[in-house]
Amino acid sequence: MDFEIPDKLYYKIGEVAKFTGVKTHVLRYWETEFNSIRPNKSRSNQRLYRKQDVELILHLKDLLYNQGFTIAGARKKLRQKPTKVVAEPVAEPDKKPVSKNSAAAADDQLVLPLAASYDPKILREIRLDILRLKKSLEINP
Repeated sequence: MDFEIPDKLYYKIGEVAKFTGVKTHVLRYWETEFNSIRPNKSRSNQRLYRKQDVELILHLKDLLYNQGFTIAGARKKLRQKPTKVVAEPVAEPDKKPVSKNSAAAADDQLVLPLAASYDPKILREIRLDILRLKKSLEINP
């Protein structure tokens, strides 16, 4: 983290949005998608986040915005224990066992191949080839 979260017992949703740089409607959406984000509610039904909730939101923001995870991939990553060896998916007691095909599909969802999937030199060559092709199509025989 680049900044220090102020020492308080609870933070309102506006404060959390300001700390994390995530809009309030996104925070409310993430509550529906991630079971681990469950802020308490005050008598007036305001969301009251704890420091650990704010830290989890910062981690989640990093997974989704910086590392390119999908919602499903981030959910899976949060369930994993921080180990060096990636564990096989474990079926939860109240859910059906995970088949190998669905486990492979979940692995495909983990990280979007955006950052390291292209080489600028190759893209430059492709662009030049396309421009040459376009130029050759513009010439009338």
